[in-house]
Amino acid sequence: MTDLLTRLSRSPLTRPLLRGAGLPLPQLLARSSQPYEEQPFAGRRAACSAIGATAAGDVAQAVLAAAGATLAGEGEVAELALFDATGLGCVGDLKALYEFFHPLLPRLAPNARVLLLAAPPDDPVNSELAAARRAIEGFTRALAKEIGRRGATANLVWVEQGAEERLDGLLRFLLSPRSAYIDGQPFRLSLQARGNGAAPQVAPLRGRRALVTGAAQGLGAATARRLAEEGAQVVGLDIEANRAALEQLMHETGGESLLADVSAAGAPQRIAAFLAARGGVDVLVHNAGVLRDKTLAKMDEHRWDASMAVNLEAILRIDRELVEGGVLQDHGRIICLSSISGMAGNVGQTNYSATKAGVIGYVAARARELASRGITANAVAPGLIETPMMMSMPWMFREVARRMNSLSQSGEPRDVAELITFLATPGAAGISGQTLRVCGQSLIGA
Repeated sequence: MTDLLTRLSRSPLTRPLLRGAGLPLPQLLARSSQPYEEQPFAGRRAACSAIGATAAGDVAQAVLAAAGATLAGEGEVAELALFDATGLGCVGDLKALYEFFHPLLPRLAPNARVLLLAAPPDDPVNSELAAARRAIEGFTRALAKEIGRRGATANLVWVEQGAEERLDGLLRFLLSPRSAYIDGQPFRLSLQARGNGAAPQVAPLRGRRALVTGAAQGLGAATARRLAEEGAQVVGLDIEANRAALEQLMHETGGESLLADVSAAGAPQRIAAFLAARGGVDVLVHNAGVLRDKTLAKMDEHRWDASMAVNLEAILRIDRELVEGGVLQDHGRIICLSSISGMAGNVGQTNYSATKAGVIGYVAARARELASRGITANAVAPGLIETPMMMSMPWMFREVARRMNSLSQSGEPRDVAELITFLATPGAAGISGQTLRVCGQSLIGA
């Protein structure tokens, strides 16, 4: 589904008219439609710079080379740009950002990927160094807004000391078309969760079982397909009313259907027994959710209770049963769907926003609790995504909302599924306890 303005901006007849009217001209975003590959950067030119020699920079250079990138020559167009600021020593070093990016931006390709690496600002450092490191985040967010009109993105990775060797998977994801709708976001790479050796680059989920709740349609269906593409054995869960759609999807992906209401009293035990009989589960994707919108003064008790039961309480109850019962395997992945409404709030969604904020707090705490088992817990917060739910919005509201991000367009279900799939892989071991936005750098909740 593409919006009207995006379609018009691609026509040579109407594009000049839109430009003359001062309207946004959304760039067609380059997305990947294939499973993971050994050399995702083959044929792409990378511009690189750094503040001094660092362990993170060495690993990043090796990843670029192994993934097929070539260094862009002076004056050449660059599809990738990597700046290593982990060697930053003072505020004066920030000038290196200007010296690298100022001449680079005119030759940055449409749909380019820009990535900055930096040491976390909250590490034990003096106040000047903390200020300099935090400045990099502000720079990245502003840069993302400047280059978004070209469909290009800029993101930041805080690299904790000792976690440099975990950069491989994250760089391959953030510098690829798979991150097309992730923009202006900070990721934190850490050693919090225990690792499990080298991560395969191709079919990284082969031999792993994944449970996706709310799998029959929308984001759940897109996620089930992506996980299956990377080799996962998917168990799709949904309610009886969605049986036909769920069974059709599971037939297409080679998965299994499980009909259940996640908010039902015995649901956690039933789910655990189903998965235990199949040897356990490696990936939990908590996607099931409901909208029961109403301003608080007009909200009846049922709307409040239903939202809490499905969007938050079910996650806690199912996880508790699977973790305490040993059904979730070591080095497993817990991935919950939050929302930018959980960060910014929204009129008529006090119940929904509360549950989605609760998910953010849950994964931050759960990540610490399960780190010794190598299990990670993260949340994904989508922005405006082209789903049937979005299409039910009034037309004018929908059109305005689509422009309220750096890319001037809404995302696709696959954009969310791509991040969920990456977080499910062994290569995401360094990402845990975080809430990551897929929103095109939405102005809401930024």
